Amino acid sequence: MGKWLFKAAIVPALAAAMLLCAPADAATITASAQANVVKPLTLTSLQGLDLGTITLGPGTWTNATVSISRTGAFSCGANLICTGAPMAAQFNVSGSKSNVVAISAPNVTLTNQADPTKTLVMTLSAPSTITLTNSGAPGTNFSVGGSITLNSTTADGTYSGTITITADYQ
Repeated sequence: MGKWLFKAAIVPALAAAMLLCAPADAATITASAQANVVKPLTLTSLQGLDLGTITLGPGTWTNATVSISRTGAFSCGANLICTGAPMAAQFNVSGSKSNVVAISAPNVTLTNQADPTKTLVMTLSAPSTITLTNSGAPGTNFSVGGSITLNSTTADGTYSGTITITADYQ
């Protein structure tokens, strides 16, 4: 009978203790929230890249490079004669002022228009980023240069391809 008396005394005491316990205090904190709204990027081609006319020199040789820099500096390698009016490609990007835009310019495969089995790889040189100097028009212009490597066995013909430029906010 002593066991039952002990249990009978404990159960009401536990119930009373549970009623008297106060709930734990809740914690509250604040944080800031924001949204950065920018104009959509617009990318426009202003001028294509042109390396002019390249005449291969006589003999057997390899690795002669023809290039134009982003600033328009032209270089015509040994064993080559270059003529024409070479020019770097030019593009315009517009968006929201003071934002940084990442530029991607992968290499281009140039295909011989008389024989599509003959190709050259043009390595492009573009800025990696541009900071927009204004919002919307007129946008910010940038140039893209490129280079190709020729050998004495390079097939003659007009080689052409498409430059693909991607611009994205950073």
